Amino acid sequence: MSGTAGTQGECRAEKETEEEIIQRCISHLDTDYSCRLAKQMEREKTNPVLGFRTAGSHAEKATGDFLYEEMRSIGLTDVQKEEFWLDSWTFGRAVLRFKDSGGKEYTCQLGAYQTNFETDGFQEYELVYVGRGTAADYKNLDVRGKLVLADINQRDEWWINYPVYQAYLKGAVGLIAVQMQGYGEVDDEALNAQDIAGPEYAPAFSISRRDAALLKDRLCENERSVRVELDACSRVERNRPAYNITGKIPGTETDQMILLSAHYDSYFDGFQDDNCAVSMTFGIAKALLESGYRPRHTIVICALAAEEWGVCDSKYDWSTGAWNQVFRIHPEWQGKVLADLNFELPAHAHSSRDAIRCTYEYADFLKKFADEMIVPEDAYPDGLTVLAPIETWSDDFSVAISGIPSMVNEFSSAEFMETHYHSQFDNDEYYNADVFRFHHELYGLLVMAFDRVRVAPVNIGRTLQALQESVRPVTGREDREAICILLERTAEAKKIADEVYRKVKEINGVKNADAACCIHKGGQESHTEANERNAALQKQLLYLFRKCQDYFVRLNWHDEVLFPHEAAQSNLRHIGDAIRSLESKDMTAALDALYLVDNNQYAFQFDDEVYHYFTEYVLNQEKDRLQWGAGRIVHHVDLAKEVKSLQRKIRNGGQDARDELEALRKMEEEQLACFDDDIRYMTQAVDTLTAGLKTAKEVLDF
Repeated sequence: MSGTAGTQGECRAEKETEEEIIQRCISHLDTDYSCRLAKQMEREKTNPVLGFRTAGSHAEKATGDFLYEEMRSIGLTDVQKEEFWLDSWTFGRAVLRFKDSGGKEYTCQLGAYQTNFETDGFQEYELVYVGRGTAADYKNLDVRGKLVLADINQRDEWWINYPVYQAYLKGAVGLIAVQMQGYGEVDDEALNAQDIAGPEYAPAFSISRRDAALLKDRLCENERSVRVELDACSRVERNRPAYNITGKIPGTETDQMILLSAHYDSYFDGFQDDNCAVSMTFGIAKALLESGYRPRHTIVICALAAEEWGVCDSKYDWSTGAWNQVFRIHPEWQGKVLADLNFELPAHAHSSRDAIRCTYEYADFLKKFADEMIVPEDAYPDGLTVLAPIETWSDDFSVAISGIPSMVNEFSSAEFMETHYHSQFDNDEYYNADVFRFHHELYGLLVMAFDRVRVAPVNIGRTLQALQESVRPVTGREDREAICILLERTAEAKKIADEVYRKVKEINGVKNADAACCIHKGGQESHTEANERNAALQKQLLYLFRKCQDYFVRLNWHDEVLFPHEAAQSNLRHIGDAIRSLESKDMTAALDALYLVDNNQYAFQFDDEVYHYFTEYVLNQEKDRLQWGAGRIVHHVDLAKEVKSLQRKIRNGGQDARDELEALRKMEEEQLACFDDDIRYMTQAVDTLTAGLKTAKEVLDF
């Protein structure tokens, strides 16, 4: 922006009302620009046929360079390529050649996972069909040195890493997976890609249902295997550089920041996931700049690398770029960033009702904002809502646990995830212009709403309320006194938190700086005093926000967000059901209950070595490789022995389950002790928060 334009913008801003400034900014939104930019991001690819712009690859780096220049061209300042190190993946090609049942030669494209597999041109292999790829499916099969074909349903059954590692242990040179349900359901030609969550030395590819059917036809002709040729190049390299790209609209009054983030790596072309999200952040920034908007707080646009995958052999192998950005590159952002608005797949209506998903602490602020929005019926006929807490599907989780309040447009529970997501059908054919326009307006308005706040609208009381609601004793033998103490202390803390948040809303509700100086004890304070008080209050609230993430945010084995005690609480319920079933001589019902305990569903289908490998790499691996999942799983119940024993007895018609019953009763007592320990731990955490809330109140009363 030229100096003249900036001066004109300043003069205009002084004369305009707040509403006029907002409308002028919204009028500059250009979704045609954003859509073109999303398409331009598809130019760089590692696989010339399928696309792919993956962690640390030349395509990802070239796209980052393009976004760097685009940030500069639209007028962002202090544009940076911020380096970090990850495990890179380049998928160059995977082409399978074979003869169909009629003897006709057939060639098909394969998708791939983040593993190593390279051939020098086409190489011949035997391919064996192994059903769902479980341990039982390998009975009487010799797959050493062969490729295996397996049916998977990653959404409803198990992740790709389990059958892949099972195949590796059986001696297969690689596994080719066909998504029978769960993902890629849009078309029989759909390929699918996901994070591997396993070691790079166990190779894996994906095939469409149509192409897999041709292979299965051959295998149904009484053939144990099929001769195929594979030409592939999938290369993983550890410890390689990658770059997050950032640019700013400088604030005029504070050193606080508001982030707009999205990831620029992709599977296939990634039009929705996540080209449109990146381009939307640029589109919002461009509109603010062109309208002459002068933010109080600095607005930072973050194009993040390696969201889809970025670290080998880790259960938490996605959101690598975001985790590095807030924990390694800019750990000092904690305490300075009011909010991160993260975006995923924003040009498609995932439901008839739109939603903003956020941390508990911002739910009240966002609910008030959402209630005041006019939502176009052609985009979302059922309006807009707010959901909490956040999930682990996207970069907002990594950002939140660093101490930065975050949110994301809701996308994870819709049909698109089962049909088009992570497939070659994620393209502009499914672009919804009305939804894209609405999301530009919605989040442009939200950026300006955050820019107007004088204190970060952190409501610790909402978190404490969710904590209270989550405590649900199961056995009747829990430490009731400890539970009562926790609930009493939490109620006391919530009263203080509610009082603090009422004051925060009052501060943020005033229309101008003069009014803001008159609300303190009903008297008058200088602008300097008000700003210093607000800054001190905000610092304390963001500190408490970080403590809530440290103290209360845990994960289960399915990557769902929960409070510390909820894992043991859930296990007690299911182990108790199993015990009662065994007491009633119902082994099948007992196994149904044990299936739901921690990650023991995998003990049902795979060899112990597979099950334990993917348990130990969570419990006993260095934190840098666990990244955002480090320390988030606290307890584990290993039922592999009991599961296998009960399965064996059911097959053999056995009735005596006394040994298993005794083992489960011991495990129940252990989980009961874990639950009680968690309750006492949370009481100490609540006491610490109470002290911090009293400090916040003292700042207000000073």
